[in-house]
Amino acid sequence: MKYGHLAGPGRIVLSERPAPTAGPGEVVVSLAACGVCGTDLEKLRGNYQSAGLIGHEPVGRVAELGSGVEGLALGDRVFVHHHVPCYSCEVCARGDYTFCPTYSKTNIDPGGFAESFRVPAENVSRKAIVRLADTVDWDAGALLEPAGCALTAIRRVGMPDRPTAFVLGLGPVGLLYARLLKSMGAAWVGGSEVSPLRRQVAERGGIDVTVDPREPSATKSAVERATGGRGVDLAVVAVGHPAVVREATTLVRRGGTVNLFGLPEAGSRIDADLQDLYLRGIRFVPSYATTEPDLLEVHRRLASGDLKVSDLVSHRIPLDRIEEAFRLAGRPEEAVKVTVTGPSI
Repeated sequence: MKYGHLAGPGRIVLSERPAPTAGPGEVVVSLAACGVCGTDLEKLRGNYQSAGLIGHEPVGRVAELGSGVEGLALGDRVFVHHHVPCYSCEVCARGDYTFCPTYSKTNIDPGGFAESFRVPAENVSRKAIVRLADTVDWDAGALLEPAGCALTAIRRVGMPDRPTAFVLGLGPVGLLYARLLKSMGAAWVGGSEVSPLRRQVAERGGIDVTVDPREPSATKSAVERATGGRGVDLAVVAVGHPAVVREATTLVRRGGTVNLFGLPEAGSRIDADLQDLYLRGIRFVPSYATTEPDLLEVHRRLASGDLKVSDLVSHRIPLDRIEEAFRLAGRPEEAVKVTVTGPSI
């Protein structure tokens, strides 16, 4: 079978390898689509300390069931989550599941950019396979994981009722975060993004205000107008640039929260007035990845129509052209969300 993988910094290639088989407790899935995530792009650039397999937003059809697997049938349309926590260590006992030492060690084989992939028994047993409702199409299914990450972040930061929020960076995951906030009752959500295409998509999806961050004072002015000068409850940093983190601290109210959501650049530092942050009571809350309960909640919202995301997929590129898919995903002026499609589409 064909699969896409990294071949050193800046190189992604398509190779052949034997198709996987399902051992006891395992499942093999035939790929329908897998989103190209920002972390996949960072791994390609060599800017991700835990770089390894690529492709972690896959949907497809169950192609083979190992002995002992229950609740699934051949042909089922599914989403597969690549990482699962152990649920038994002291980190999990605190509820910090995505920071579990086991979490990043679990993965699908050989990654989501493959004609078929094997889901390990530990992932299967911990409910990492979600059967897609008939109302959830492949495009929405391929966005389950990043939307789950946004929901995990929202729960982690702990928002008041009808919060105000500003999302810095309206790439695919920033757009999902903003839409999820609106669907959960946020009073006002604004966002900044350099790409006119992505600003248009944000406004079409119900975001209240978008601005080009290159325009002097545009972001600050939008927040002040919306909040009467108080600042937003939550500023979401959905990109990895340190300067954007610093900007986020200027947008939140006293006692407000900055959510470090986008992957920071390796070795980056923040240059901010710590006394100012101290006296204003600004909270920094990092949030990484997601877990099965939040994925199931996002799926429920997608299935019911409370959350609409399929229109964010702007390009569907066959696996044979995976290099083109990655090039396009790195061009925000041309694309929103790019998926790589497989034989089950």
